[in-house]
Amino acid sequence: MDNFTIVRPEHLNHHGYLFGGVMLKWVDENAWLAASRDYPGCNLVTIGMAACRFKHRVKNGSILRFNMHKNNQGRTSVTYDVKVYADAPGALSEEEVFSTAITFVRLGADGEPCKLPQPA
Repeated sequence: MDNFTIVRPEHLNHHGYLFGGVMLKWVDENAWLAASRDYPGCNLVTIGMAACRFKHRVKNGSILRFNMHKNNQGRTSVTYDVKVYADAPGALSEEEVFSTAITFVRLGADGEPCKLPQPA
């Protein structure tokens, strides 16, 4: 699943490039959206991100593409590989600028992990 966003001035750090914390927020949000579509009706929360790799700085005006791919499903948790690509203003092609794996766990009404449904 792919989602897109644009980098605006309010997303930049003091060096004029995308602030890493904004990238992490967007990754968490976009991966959660993918998981929520795969597991409708489930209460999913983030429990961790694997090694986050910031590969290139991102310029203002870049269009980011968030690619989420389900990697592994356990009994109560699911992990997605996430890659982010940037199409900078004036660039002829996009480049990978970030990658990680993010894991979500399903919580029941009692706040405890509970079983995920099996994929269709």
